[in-house]
Amino acid sequence: MSQQNIYDNDDFYSNFKENREDKINFNDIIEAPIITGMMPDLSGKKVLDIGCGMGQHAKQYAGMGASSVLGIDISDKMLAFAKENNSAGNITYRKLAFEQLEKLEGRFDVITSSLAFDYVQDFAGLMKKIYDLLDRGGKLVYSMSHPISTAYDGVYDRYTRTESGERLYANLHNYNVEGLRRIKWVVDGYELYHRKVSTLINDMIKAGFVIEECQEAEVSKEMIEKYPDKFGGIMHHPDFIFFRCRK
Repeated sequence: MSQQNIYDNDDFYSNFKENREDKINFNDIIEAPIITGMMPDLSGKKVLDIGCGMGQHAKQYAGMGASSVLGIDISDKMLAFAKENNSAGNITYRKLAFEQLEKLEGRFDVITSSLAFDYVQDFAGLMKKIYDLLDRGGKLVYSMSHPISTAYDGVYDRYTRTESGERLYANLHNYNVEGLRRIKWVVDGYELYHRKVSTLINDMIKAGFVIEECQEAEVSKEMIEKYPDKFGGIMHHPDFIFFRCRK
């Protein structure tokens, strides 16, 4: 079982923090607007943010009227940043892994997660635990890396390019081979799990969820033209996938 706590690696954390501090980044430009737009009305709701990271989403949800927000993560560095920079009276941060959700008491109206489920070995089991933690009619809203992206195994380049480096198209390799991927991303041995789209959908259905909405990452043509080095790949494949489900 992989429970790699990569965000407490000094080099990885520094790189991640630097990227988040850049005003033009994937999280703020692409991910945050989509997942926020998919959230239900949070007024008076109890929210659980799984893999809360630096707490940006938790702070946002607290400001959207949630009665309480519990953010959980396994990274000491990320939690320390969240407590220092994204605190509020209705937010609690706690160190807890995906595999320990049964330790939580009570139920929630909304459970959410931003780009964290890539690290879960037992996705089907996670969906069942989340289902059990939700009140009747509760919502699960989450984002994760798109299976087209997680299929990448480091064997081939992600893109076929022109001689000048322009991305012509994305290369898809071993999409049907699910499981653990170990690649180089900032550091060697970065770990994540690849699953097909059908696996994600079927595991949610088997847990009892009704899937209400699915979206894939996209960015405007203007942003691609303005920042081709950052967002040029979006025109070839979506980096993220988003789901909203109902219990």
